[in-house]
Amino acid sequence: MADKPAVHISTIEVRRGSMYPEPFASRVAEREKRRLGDRFGLTQYGVNLVTLGAGCQSALRHWHTHEDELVYVLSGELVLVTDAGEQVVGPGMVVGFPGGSQDAHHFVNRSGAPAQYLEVGSRLEEDMAHYPDDDLAWKVLEDGRWIGAHKDGTPY
Repeated sequence: MADKPAVHISTIEVRRGSMYPEPFASRVAEREKRRLGDRFGLTQYGVNLVTLGAGCQSALRHWHTHEDELVYVLSGELVLVTDAGEQVVGPGMVVGFPGGSQDAHHFVNRSGAPAQYLEVGSRLEEDMAHYPDDDLAWKVLEDGRWIGAHKDGTPY
């Protein structure tokens, strides 16, 4: 929890990469997130300031069983990849996906410069992500830890 109600963005930790196992982690290695919601102890929804370096993607193409997602592009140019195809998005554009929509999606930065966006999502414990293009599923171990596994359940 923040000790002051307003802070400068530079005081919020930058996290690089993801929890994905290889061979997937390298696809998002140039992704930086500042977890704005976590900084203030928000529990009902998450807010992240995301920067994607040139050639980086936001995530594996995925959809959520329960989580709503909203993205507002601040700067740069991204390609939104969905089941319907590709769409170039830039500053001032907004993208949303309701929980349960099986329209798998992600952003790819094919430009030569970083792009930045705000990402907002609900935080629902029962949510699961599905990755139709990749052999990845999340498995919960007996001790409560999550690990990346093949879709047949074999850990990476």
